[in-house]
Amino acid sequence: MDREARMSFVLLHITSPSPSLTPLSFPSLRTAMLHFRFYSYEEFEANCDAKGDLYDVVGHMKLVNGQSMIGKPTIEVSEVATSRRMVVHIQRHEGPVMKLYLWNDAAIEFCQKFRAFESPPSVVLVTTVNPKLLGGTLALSSMSSSRVFFDGDVQPTRDYLAWLVSHPDVANQVNAEVVTKREAATIGEIFAYMKQDSAKPTFFECTATIDDVVHDAAWYYIGCSSCKSKATRGATSLMCGKCGKNDITGEAQYLAKLSVYDKSEEAVFVLLGDAGSELTGKPASELANGDKEAGTQVPVPQALLSTVGQTHHFSVKVSEHNLSGKSRSITVTKILHLPAPPTEEPLPTADGDGVILEGSEDSETMGAKELGDGTEFGNNKRIKRGD
Repeated sequence: MDREARMSFVLLHITSPSPSLTPLSFPSLRTAMLHFRFYSYEEFEANCDAKGDLYDVVGHMKLVNGQSMIGKPTIEVSEVATSRRMVVHIQRHEGPVMKLYLWNDAAIEFCQKFRAFESPPSVVLVTTVNPKLLGGTLALSSMSSSRVFFDGDVQPTRDYLAWLVSHPDVANQVNAEVVTKREAATIGEIFAYMKQDSAKPTFFECTATIDDVVHDAAWYYIGCSSCKSKATRGATSLMCGKCGKNDITGEAQYLAKLSVYDKSEEAVFVLLGDAGSELTGKPASELANGDKEAGTQVPVPQALLSTVGQTHHFSVKVSEHNLSGKSRSITVTKILHLPAPPTEEPLPTADGDGVILEGSEDSETMGAKELGDGTEFGNNKRIKRGD
């Protein structure tokens, strides 16, 4: 059944100067509970970019704007007020970590409520989030209707907090499944991870600025046009050991080394395959001028040089070579793009005796909702994607 656009009204007591009239009251509505509809990681992933109802998410926080929850993360009000964006990594029970983007009012609400805690809260609930696939991984994006709740704000956060307290191992776990969902990290944090005895090959997301393109090494290699493995030259033709063929068509593939930096450290990122095309907008075969040999004779193209000074969001892989100490160069697998803030039709404004707010609940549920801070909401109706 189709659901109407959701609206929540603050119910107002109407008083009259006449002694014969008493304020209107709604005792049955005051005790009504908020209702939420939650999706798991798998359900969000299955409904990415699909039209339909928007659901809510609850979980424990792993990172806030890239900062660990061990110790209270520092959130600058001025920075959030300017960017109107926050990124929170959350985990629902023992499932994969999900990246949650909070925009505009949701980011401000998160910032204000989070900073009000003496000790950082553990659990967050965000209503009406829109699931997207970014760089092959799940990302949740807030909408204009989204609301933010923490540890003790509403019953689902209280229930989840009780579960989390009874499972302390989950709050601190870092397993392969979690890490491979591309945790955000600085260059310094990636290098620190590489030194850990328990470290395994994994992926991270890292924002860095390109300082230079390394000129004393080939910026591409000749690979098999089918599998992209490095080709070897035989007596009369190119061969591919992976495909087992002795006469293949060679094609230039990116192998560019970029000197990059962020606020924490400097590094060399190795740009491979499609990541190079994503960065420059052109395939290596086009920039190599049709070369099918070694690649060292073709100068670094302007398309690569023009990236110097640019800041990008990279997906990088920590490999066995990194963990064994054989190499500190980090492989780039993708150039990621942050999602744009959602655009929505403006919600109608209340006229008469109510102020419209944005809530989160099944559209059939009626009644005021006690939030614990004296604010009441009523007749919440769920927003639908694509309307």
